[in-house]
Amino acid sequence: MQILFNTDHNVSGSKDLIASTTSLISEELSRFSDQITRVEVHLSDENGHKEGLNDKRCMLEARLAGLKPIAVTDQADTHEQAVSGAIDKLITSLDKITGRLNNY
Repeated sequence: MQILFNTDHNVSGSKDLIASTTSLISEELSRFSDQITRVEVHLSDENGHKEGLNDKRCMLEARLAGLKPIAVTDQADTHEQAVSGAIDKLITSLDKITGRLNNY
């Protein structure tokens, strides 16, 4: 499973942020690693340099072998919380899709 990062101009893609996010995604999605070919992480800050609630956004796009990509989005006060929320949403979607595939 390949993990790619994209950030907007308001987010510095530090090595620590990328490493911790990569580790978390790999760990949480490990049971789907045979089906997922690539995960794209898009981090953004909706308000730029201004303070605000729920202004950090994470969009995860998972590409499954032989299927259309699945995209989920979460917003939170920090990027770490947004990534965690997006992972939870992605796991729910992947459970539904792989469950449907297993029923056929």
